Parts: sequence; structure tokens; C-alpha cells
Amino acid sequence: MKNNLLEGTLKIGFKGRGMFTTIENPDEVIEIEPEELNTAMHRDTVEIDTETKKVTRIVSRYKEQFVGVVYKRDDGRLTVIPDDRKAYLPFWIKNPPAGTNVGDKVILKLGNWPDPVELPEGEIIKNLGKQGVHEVEIQSIVAERGLPVDFPIAVDEAAEKIAETWKADLEEQVKTRRDFRGITTFTIDPLDAKDFDDALSIREISPDLYEIGIHIADVSHYVRPETILDGESSKRATSIYLVDRTIPMLPEVLSNEICSLKPNEDRLAFSAVFEITTEGKIKNEWFGKTIIHSDKRFTYEEAQEILTAGTGLYFDELNTMNKIAKILRAQNKAAGAISFEDSEIKFKLDNEGRPIEVIKKVRTDTNLMIEDFMLLANRKVAHYAHEKNDGKDHSFVYRIHDTPNIEKLQSLAVFLKPLGYDLKIENDTISATDLNELLAQAEIKEQSHIINRAAVRAMAKAVYSTRNIGHWGLAFEYYTHFTSPIRRYPDLMVHRLLEIYLKGEKPSEKMLTAVSRQVIHSTDMEIRAAEAERESIKFKQVEFLASKVGQTFDAIISGVTEWGLFVEEDTAKGEGMVRLSTLSDDFYEFDEPSLSLIGRANKKRYRLGDKIKVKLLKADVIKRQLDFGIVE
Repeated sequence: MKNNLLEGTLKIGFKGRGMFTTIENPDEVIEIEPEELNTAMHRDTVEIDTETKKVTRIVSRYKEQFVGVVYKRDDGRLTVIPDDRKAYLPFWIKNPPAGTNVGDKVILKLGNWPDPVELPEGEIIKNLGKQGVHEVEIQSIVAERGLPVDFPIAVDEAAEKIAETWKADLEEQVKTRRDFRGITTFTIDPLDAKDFDDALSIREISPDLYEIGIHIADVSHYVRPETILDGESSKRATSIYLVDRTIPMLPEVLSNEICSLKPNEDRLAFSAVFEITTEGKIKNEWFGKTIIHSDKRFTYEEAQEILTAGTGLYFDELNTMNKIAKILRAQNKAAGAISFEDSEIKFKLDNEGRPIEVIKKVRTDTNLMIEDFMLLANRKVAHYAHEKNDGKDHSFVYRIHDTPNIEKLQSLAVFLKPLGYDLKIENDTISATDLNELLAQAEIKEQSHIINRAAVRAMAKAVYSTRNIGHWGLAFEYYTHFTSPIRRYPDLMVHRLLEIYLKGEKPSEKMLTAVSRQVIHSTDMEIRAAEAERESIKFKQVEFLASKVGQTFDAIISGVTEWGLFVEEDTAKGEGMVRLSTLSDDFYEFDEPSLSLIGRANKKRYRLGDKIKVKLLKADVIKRQLDFGIVE
């Protein structure tokens, strides 16, 4: 390769400009002008000439399938305008299938595109139906990100074969597993949960010492390497949670039945068991295959009611575990764990998928308790495996989180300054203690959600890796994902590797090579699934508010630009724009240092973080856009 040719990843940014980076130097960005992209698209792997700053070759396409809406051009040709705004040109449909109409939402495949001056050719492979319809839009969100939906028949058949023999197999497993069926065990999950990944058990050893078991569904016992089930689950890599459905990683006969730790039934588990004092000191730890019997399925609300009332089924056990969890949480925070909080919502839908109620999620002690024990299991499993593989890279699956990028930290400091917060940056980083104090102050001032959101955006993204660098946000030197193998493929890999290390053996080179490839794919699929979840929520936020045009809402200014204000209303947490043109009482100017719009004559100031009242002027469900006006 010539010295001036470089291979890396292209991202399409503002106004269609390309941003080129390499794996070796991810922070060094080379800008490529739109006319020099040479048909390259968002996230493609490309080769560029660093002297001319032109794309010279497309090494591989990130995706070749797109979703969009059919339109007719002035010249009579049918085109598809893609939903993906990073796809900067419409597609020309050379041979549209019969029945293709303007306004249809379709899935198309990128075809011939030899000349970047011409429109790319696209082939319609599926017509989803009219845009704006609930089922069409949800299918579009999933298809746009290349996420699988239905299982192949052979995969379902493989799962059904397991269902025919699993009970007899379970009886055989009793002979070789540590038996927890006589110890108090329960699950605590959301009300609508069907796949119970984890259960907790508790047994008193002495008045100040307890054995707490963190029991995780033993998916690896049923989903074996190099089987059709394993191939499908590794391809999917994660379950997908949308506003109206879950698209599982495993067939439901496994995810909701055989693997799920259902109450009053024996189940196979892979467990992390700790002897913990009431002061949160761990005296002993054990990892291994178990058989359990959950005595009770709690929802978070049910368990919290018992804790709040101070009485009820398993109160003593819940109360003891909650006290220990709080100590573990305090220890983590003292070590530098960042306490990010953000407001979450979910929707109650009618039979046609229309949102009829917004439900704001509340994180209670029981939510936090489960999180704390899952963190403990994940951290300790990672540490154990790290020691067993002598700390060698590429021998285990870690969940890593790098230190924040200095440029993003500086941008965060600029964002926070007008709100009255001074983010201290020393030696190109920030103190976890300082950031936690800042977040605590923001919570008091009811600015926590916009501060949390800005802080999260400034952080590096947590990813899967076979090279351990620790988890900065959690302040853990070793961390992994062990606790959700029903819905995350990396957890399944962790179970397999942990089993090998527990036997005193080493994984094969073939296995480790496959793991190294899979962690990259799993991170990518996690990102796609998260994007789909956010987009489905945004769809329902706008649809919910569409029937409330003309109504007034309490809101907070979440962003300030030279063309207007971004505001987030308080009912459905929908974010929209107050355009500068609607501020008719004065001529307003953007003051960047204070992130404000200031009236030239009246000196009225609209600042980031201000609480205001707004009227909803327009809700465009198709574009997912909200327009507001300020109410004086």
C-alpha cells in the first residue's frame, strides 16, 4: 500500500461531510468533502488518499439494505428517500415491483452505483405498507438496522427437540451440581418480564454473616457451540426491546420456559455464591453449576411494597439483602463509580399500538439492590477469570469502558458553565468524585436529566473486548457480563470460558479466535438494538403528543442554538424545537458563551436549563419532529 493510502472507517457528519478514522488512531479525524466520497456511505470501511483527501476505494459496505418511502420525481421515475439521514441521496428504483405506490414504505437493497454524480440504484425487496401505520413503522425501525426478527424453521425445531428431553436431563444434572433447592430463593423483575435471567438466594450462616447466591440461567447447558442454535444466537447477539414487543435472542421455548428461572420449578443455573458480612465484607466466594428452585417471583413493585411496609413475605431476607446492597453501593461509589441517572418512560398501548398513557419508570431500592448484586457477580467473575488466564489478553470477554476523551470533556465543561457548574479537568481527565458531586447538585436543581444526558454523551462508550482495560465509569479494574445469557450472547461466552477455567483447563485457540471476532459483532449489534429501542420510543412520544397539538406543557430548555431552542416537555419527555422565527416579541440573538438567546431590546434571556411553558404547535409522526412555541 502506498504511504499516502490509508484504510479506516468513514462516518457521514454535518452537511454530508465525511469523517475518516482508523483503528490505530481513533481520535485523529480526516475530513472528506461530500464531492470526494466516491459513493462511500456512513460506516463503510474505505481507503483514502491522505494527500488529496479523497475516497479511493470502498473496502466493504457497512450495510446494503435500507428502509425508505417511495416518491415520484418530476421526470416520472420512482425513487426511495431513505429514513437513514446519513444516506445522503435518494435511490432510483429501476424496476419497481407491481403494486408499488407513492407513500409506501419499503425495504430495498443497494444496487449498481458506478458514478457518484448519479443516483444509486435500489432494488425493492419488500413492501411494508403505508408509512405512519404502527406495524409498518415498527418493522421499518427494525429492518433499517438490519436486525433479525423471525427464527428460521430449523432453529425453532432444534429448540423444540430440547423441550422434549430437558426434564429427564435435569434429573441427571442433579447428580453433579451443587443443590440450592432447599435455600430461600426468589426473582425480582419488571411486571411484564417473561425471561427470568437471575435469581437470588440467601442463607444465614451466623447473625452477621450470610451466604448470598446470585444464580444465572444456565443457557450454555442447552445452547452448545457449533450448533444451529448457537449460530443463530451469535448472529443476533442480543434481545431487542421495543415499545410494543421483545425480539428475543433465543426461541421463546428456551428464553421464556426452559432456561427462565420460573417460580416453583427446578432450574439449572450457573451461580456466583458469596459469604458476606452485614458490613459488606466478602469472606468467601464460589462459582459453579447449580440447580435451584425459586420460591417466589416478585415484581419490583411487590418487593418494594414489602420493604416499605416493613412486613410481608420474605421481608427479613429482602431487608437483609437490601442493607448489604446499600453497603456494596457505597463502597463502589467511594471507589469512584459514577452515579448516572436518567428519566425513563414506557407507554401503555391500545390494541392498535397507539399510545394511550405514559408511565414514568421509578428506580426503587429493589431495582438498585438487584443491580448491586449483579455488579458484584460480574466484577468477581471477571477477576477470577483474569487470574486463571494469568492476565493474558484475548483469553476472556470483558466489558470495558475507557477514560473520557479530553475534547469531549472540554465540550462538557463549556456546556455546564452557563448552568453554574464548574467541571474540573486536571491532567486531561476528571475526578469521579467531582463528577458525582456535580450530578448530585444537578438533581437538587431538577436539571439532572439534561446534565446526565450531556455527561453520558461525553463519556466513552462501554464495549465488549478480549483486552482488559477496566471499566472507568464503574471504577472496576475487572468487569464482564455474566448475568444475562438469555438476552446477551457475550454472557453466554463468559459462561463457557468460566466453565473451562473452573475445570483448570485452557480454552483452545480456535475458541479464542471466534470469541475475538464475536465481541466486535456483539458490540455492533448492541448499538443497533439500542438505536432501534430509542427510535421506537421517539415514535411513540411524537404519536402520543400528536393528539395534543395546541395544549400547553411544562418544559425545560435542553439546548440552545442560533436558530432556536430545544425543549423537552414534561409529559412524555418529548424533545422538540422552538424556532427563532416564533419568538416575535423581539429580535433574539444567540450568545454562545452563556448558551442563551437574548432579546436585543427587552434583554429577555432564554438559557439552557431554564424551566418554561410551551404550546405544542405541530407533531410530525413521520419525521418524528415536534415544534413548540413559548407561552408567556
